[in-house]
Amino acid sequence: MLFLMTDQHRVDTLGAYGNPHTHTPNLDRLAADGTRFDSFYTPTAICTPARASLLTGAAPFRHKLLANYERNVGYLEDLSDGQFTFSEQLRTEGYHLGLVGKWHGGVRRTAAEYGFEGPDLAGWHNPVDHPDYLAYLEEHGLPPYRITDPVRGTTPNGSPGNLLAARLHQPVEATFEYYLATRAIEMLHRFAEREDHGDGAPFFLATHFFGPHLPYILPDAYYDMYDPGLVELPASVVETFEGKPAVQHNYSKLWAFDTMTPEESRKLIAVYWGYVTLIDEQIGRILDTMRELGLDDRTAVFFTADHGEFTGAHRLHDKGPAMYEDIYRIPGLLKVPGAPRGQVREEFVSLTDCTATILDLAGSRTEPAVDSRSLLPLVRGEHPRWDEHHLAEFHGHHFPYPQRMLRTRSHKLVINPESRNELYDLDADPDELHNRYDHPETRDIRTALTRRLYDLLRERGDNFYHWMTPMYDVETDYDTTLSAFESADAADAADAADAADAADAADTADVVDSDDHTDIQKDRGERD
Repeated sequence: MLFLMTDQHRVDTLGAYGNPHTHTPNLDRLAADGTRFDSFYTPTAICTPARASLLTGAAPFRHKLLANYERNVGYLEDLSDGQFTFSEQLRTEGYHLGLVGKWHGGVRRTAAEYGFEGPDLAGWHNPVDHPDYLAYLEEHGLPPYRITDPVRGTTPNGSPGNLLAARLHQPVEATFEYYLATRAIEMLHRFAEREDHGDGAPFFLATHFFGPHLPYILPDAYYDMYDPGLVELPASVVETFEGKPAVQHNYSKLWAFDTMTPEESRKLIAVYWGYVTLIDEQIGRILDTMRELGLDDRTAVFFTADHGEFTGAHRLHDKGPAMYEDIYRIPGLLKVPGAPRGQVREEFVSLTDCTATILDLAGSRTEPAVDSRSLLPLVRGEHPRWDEHHLAEFHGHHFPYPQRMLRTRSHKLVINPESRNELYDLDADPDELHNRYDHPETRDIRTALTRRLYDLLRERGDNFYHWMTPMYDVETDYDTTLSAFESADAADAADAADAADAADAADTADVVDSDDHTDIQKDRGERD
């Protein structure tokens, strides 16, 4: 199995998903040779929790690794000991495991501790000071990392904003993306050689690119590959945040969108496209090597991302506490030898479903957590019963911020306990500009979606539903105070306690009537 993953990757940057300008022939060919999922979603739009869900097959609230450690607000920083992971299961079944690229799955426990071979590449972006990368540059006589012309806005207090892009003064062979592909190709050769020498063990090789996550740092050839004049700014760039949670406007100010011109925003998107093309080319090198080694007809190839990216949509960059399609819908391509080619599936599927799919491909009888479901029936062209919704969650980045989302074919409901909820009619408002939650005409659909979300959370065991119980129009069948004060058992216990108190009072009365203070003290001592 070959698992290819990008970071913070918008669906609309790929030709296979309808972009007429970007050059992504290798991923487009993968889509043509396999299955393209058009409703592929992340369980949460934040790196570490999403990657932990991929590893475990569990929703974030269940595996409890809820935030990136760089901005951690007090949550766990590693999966708990004993937590199921697909890698450890594959290892017990004889697989060689490799992971080249971004880990971001914890702090104390590295990818090696989960059974993966490969350099330990921690962090949220290209670790260009990593010893293995520096050794690669020296080995090939390549120049060191150097950037100029940084692009950034201005934050509310007048400080320079986060770095969004810069020019990289290295040839393509020196880029971190080329380095990762080279290391993956080397590992492919090692796995193939083991098989040729009688090992016979299958392999799972993951290549996790750090891009096209911002900042977009590229050589000139890719930085200037696309004409900004081709770029249409996202329709949601006209966002006013009227009727929206205030945190979204705060995030817009954090990312300093309004301090840059429309021309600068178009250039940023054009550079982002160049980053996507650079990665596509490196994926092409890996896929070509797989074919040259004769592995193509027996190797499943998966491509996806951990979450999306705003690139100016809703006057935002990066990701955060705003559950828009831009960051929750992700690309998903899967090629399985012998399966139908060129399929497009519309079912709601999730990054979490990759876990069960990987195990199914391996023929494993072990099932992951209940949040994961194999995609192989869809890839084979079958039509099993499938959920007509996607459920997502968010727990915070920079600060705690709990959210839950229910996405159906036509609507999206987002529950935000700290401020106002959101309801979008995706047929009439695909850009999610108009929050209809408080509009009288949406009462029926709002009520239906709220009850559906509530029931789903209860079925899952996600305690977020406790907030919804007293606050919204839902039906419940439990004591919402989480106490026993008014239950039948509590009433029986209270009656028994009253009877005991009455008996004690009678005993004390007998002692007092005898005017024997010694007996009273003795009685008190026995009770103590």
